[in-house]
Amino acid sequence: MAININNLGNSNPITKVADQNAKQQSAQTTQQSATAPQARQDSVSLTPQAQQLSKLQQKSANEPEVNQKKVEQLKKAIVSGEYKIDPEKLAASIANFEFKLDE
Repeated sequence: MAININNLGNSNPITKVADQNAKQQSAQTTQQSATAPQARQDSVSLTPQAQQLSKLQQKSANEPEVNQKKVEQLKKAIVSGEYKIDPEKLAASIANFEFKLDE
């Protein structure tokens, strides 16, 4: 009479062990998720400077981009010949602007 010491012909003990292992893992996963700490909620707080900047941005968005009054004054000064251009000052301003672009 031959004895099967490896249980190769009978798969029930192996299946039972596999089922038990699966149940234990499932129970551990459920227990871990139940005891896991709850996620914190994110929060944001703005500094007074940031709040002030936000207000200024909103205010500037409501203002026209071009100062029409200033434009009209310059047009009148150019037409009447009162607007004088200093070429040396203009050249210095252009050079300064280009120098700042290189930085």
